[in-house]
Amino acid sequence: MAGPAPPPKQEELVPHPVKDQLPNVSFCITSPPPWPEAILLGFQHYLVVLGTTVLIPTALVPQMGGGNDEKARVVQTLLFLAGINTLLQTYFGTCLPAVMGGSYTFVAPTISIILAGRYSNIVDPHEKFLHIMRGTQGALIVASTLQIIIGFSGLWRNVTRYLSPLSAVPLVALAGFGLYELGFPGVAKCVEVGLPVIILLVTFSQYVPHAIHSERHAPPKTQLHCRTDRSGLVGGAPWIRVPYPFQWGAPTFDAGEAFAMMAASFVALVESTGTFTAVARYASATPVPPSVLSRGIGWQGIAILLDGLFGTANGTSVSVENAGLLALTRVGSRRVVQISAGFMIFFSILGKFGAVFASIPAPIFAALYCLLFAYVGAGGLSFLQFCNLNSFRTKFILGFSFFMGLSVPQYFNEYTSVAGYGPVHTGARWFNDIINVIFSSKPFVAGFVAFFLDNSLHRHDSAVRKDRGLHWWHKFRSYKGDPRSEEFYRLPLNLNKFFPAD
Repeated sequence: MAGPAPPPKQEELVPHPVKDQLPNVSFCITSPPPWPEAILLGFQHYLVVLGTTVLIPTALVPQMGGGNDEKARVVQTLLFLAGINTLLQTYFGTCLPAVMGGSYTFVAPTISIILAGRYSNIVDPHEKFLHIMRGTQGALIVASTLQIIIGFSGLWRNVTRYLSPLSAVPLVALAGFGLYELGFPGVAKCVEVGLPVIILLVTFSQYVPHAIHSERHAPPKTQLHCRTDRSGLVGGAPWIRVPYPFQWGAPTFDAGEAFAMMAASFVALVESTGTFTAVARYASATPVPPSVLSRGIGWQGIAILLDGLFGTANGTSVSVENAGLLALTRVGSRRVVQISAGFMIFFSILGKFGAVFASIPAPIFAALYCLLFAYVGAGGLSFLQFCNLNSFRTKFILGFSFFMGLSVPQYFNEYTSVAGYGPVHTGARWFNDIINVIFSSKPFVAGFVAFFLDNSLHRHDSAVRKDRGLHWWHKFRSYKGDPRSEEFYRLPLNLNKFFPAD
């Protein structure tokens, strides 16, 4: 006699599997789209990098004593070198589709140079601009040696070998989320332009596209932020001009200014490591081997050296907004980024044409940042899939590093805005600048705290290795540990013997 029928089997709940490479990417590093689409996407990357390229000189050049002519020339130079440095990075550095552009990390030491007492007695604004620019050049040249040595010597390779998915989460996440001040606060300066742009971006990128057309008029009080003809770039830009080394004169050197700029260089090194990791993720590449990261940092040092030689008043790091654009378009092709570098060089030489695009209102860029920075931050959170989130050790490291990464820079920034100087205020200005620059960086503080705790807290416990997700990345610690690494990160031609991966 047959027994009772077994109860219906409930559907087994299975978590989402871990993915070394991000799926659903239309074109990865080595699979370029068709040429018409690649050119269009490359032009998009060019437009996105214009935001930082214009905003930084717009903030710095007037304080240096320069006018519209000087600002236009600095923008041209910064854009020209962004193209050159992007090509160097994609061909000889990490070989990732990473756009190299201006960095806000170098703004603080540059302002410190502007306020230096040795320039206060110069009356003529143009002469003052030239002297400050030469001082900035000298500081950048010295600061570039830090990344060149750390990168090409392999020292950074030895450090990043201990970077696990757990410690990468706060570093990468705050590389994107930490730039929230450049998002909606910028949109609010001209909300009638910026807010519709955000809505359109979300609609066209995330929902079924609809034809939306609306005409808005701006009140006079917001025209400074909304109108393109108020930037002064079109009138100040020459028709054709090729930037060249020492165009502002011979660089000058000051030990204190150089030390402050070296601190910014070190912070940019750490921040770029996080952004490189996000770029690799959104390009559907495998985790970046430490040797490749070290090589990329070395070439980023070369980029800062070129900034110092040409005179950009700013250093170079990986563009966070362009890393987010890889996610927005789902195209991580290296060829697309190299095409964008061609646009940067072309429009930097044809000054008038480039100035038209560079005069796009800042709130439009701020609206873009709301999406692009969010994507980079979410890319950092995606590494949580490799970690054990049920571990109290994991919860502590994540929570504490995120909280300190937001809280410590907030304290330094608030103190500076009220007092006019940072919390560290000794008689040595160079020392003050070093400490204030380092602890004002959200990804640096969060990444340092997470890295230290992850490599010191119960490190030798066998269960901890799996909790922190290091076993998932173990095979990528060596360049040839996984055959996919050689496909994504190999150098062109036969240059590996000059810049070996291991």
